[in-house]
Amino acid sequence: MNNNSELGNFGHKKVPLNDKQGMVNKVFDNVASRYDLMNDLMSFGVHRLWKDAMIARLAPPKNGSRPYRVLDMAGGTGDIAKRIINASYGYANVIVADINKEMLENGKINAKKWRYPDQLSFVEANAEKLDFESNYFDAYTISFGIRNVPRIDKALSEAYRVLKRGGRLLVLEFSSVDVAGLDKIYELFSNKIIPPLGGMVTGDASSYKYLVESIEQFPEPEKFSNMVKQAGFSKVTHSAFSGNIAALHSAWKI
Repeated sequence: MNNNSELGNFGHKKVPLNDKQGMVNKVFDNVASRYDLMNDLMSFGVHRLWKDAMIARLAPPKNGSRPYRVLDMAGGTGDIAKRIINASYGYANVIVADINKEMLENGKINAKKWRYPDQLSFVEANAEKLDFESNYFDAYTISFGIRNVPRIDKALSEAYRVLKRGGRLLVLEFSSVDVAGLDKIYELFSNKIIPPLGGMVTGDASSYKYLVESIEQFPEPEKFSNMVKQAGFSKVTHSAFSGNIAALHSAWKI
């Protein structure tokens, strides 16, 4: 641990922000090979519906006179990129960016079996400091990844910078359940079932304990929307999914 006085949340712990990224990397190193399987088990497959809704909201074009470029941040295994490219019938060009090498390697393996493998590339990148030119992408997507970024405000500012005028930001993230009764069931399932399940499937219960705690620490939709606005975005909205277990945040660079 260093002497950096700026602290952030790593689950329920306070840690120096300069240390957090390494700790998060270790979590995803440990679960990368079974990440998609655990998403199915944890959500009973419902995460697929949420992601499909995200792509429907994006509505990537199927043709045009210029490339349609998408940056899928924290896209690791390529789950979102595959959907975007398929929805555009191979017209969209997607860069899958992730700070974690293990997640990217799994994505590259997955992509070999896809219908349009030439329409995407995998790049190791830090959401807080992107090595892409400004005003380049038509859309920036991030699914269940923004809460793991140490400095979310910097990631949002970078998203704004790399998007073109008229570009779209879509953030799919877990939220705060707001249905009476469901909130208690969800809390029990998250804290008592998911970590042991993660231990059985991936051999690492502690990583899933962190992932559950990171959901609990993530800002509620209105607060996160304000962070998006502060980054410069306009037309900021959010839609609740499944009793607000997850929320889709939408914004534009005008």
